[in-house]
Amino acid sequence: MLTELKREAYEANIALPRHGLINLTFGNASAIDRTKGIFAIKPSGVDYAVLKPSDMVLVDLEGKKVEGKLNPSSDTPTHRRLFLAFKTVGGIVHTHSSHATAFAQAGRAIPIFGTTHADYFSGDIPVTRKMTAQEIGDGAYEWETGNVIVECFDGIDPLDCPGVLVNRHAPFTWGPTVAKAVEVAVAVECIAHLALMSLQLEPKLKMIEPALLNKHFKRKHGPGAYYGQPGKA
Repeated sequence: MLTELKREAYEANIALPRHGLINLTFGNASAIDRTKGIFAIKPSGVDYAVLKPSDMVLVDLEGKKVEGKLNPSSDTPTHRRLFLAFKTVGGIVHTHSSHATAFAQAGRAIPIFGTTHADYFSGDIPVTRKMTAQEIGDGAYEWETGNVIVECFDGIDPLDCPGVLVNRHAPFTWGPTVAKAVEVAVAVECIAHLALMSLQLEPKLKMIEPALLNKHFKRKHGPGAYYGQPGKA
């Protein structure tokens, strides 16, 4: 069932360690079939080196496992919450990549200092508020993680800001496809590393000039985009 969807999710998952975004079995990726309301996600705790497309677990938007011999990722409720809230999103990635996670652990947004950042985000990469003790301990921790992300994006187009840092935790990214969500995850780690080095060089560095930010973001996004080749994402 949904063999191609499982393949897309598998390819995204195995790309994460290849890009240096994963240690041990941390992290996961999911891809959704919007017409069927089913998404494919990595099974919980399975080493990436032995992962197979057939291992991907299918889950519906009500949280029911539709197909799979293994248990889905423990982060499945977070993915489900985001798929329900962000209707334009086709894939989600969660990593514990080192530099982005450092910002998350510090509870700091990643400031937008340069054009590398502006190629993917229209502003800072936000950080959620801290979760309350009740949200953490009421038995629905992963669902509540999704809730604090959704709360952070009130009034923000998730495709203009395709990622977030969960306070004390790590980054989540997304895109119209899961392959694009992986690309954004790579970009977020690169952006975080650049931001840390920039702050070491200039601790009082100010954000990128608005004209330069808008130029770089809009040449890749929206109706006037002209970066890349026609028909290629």
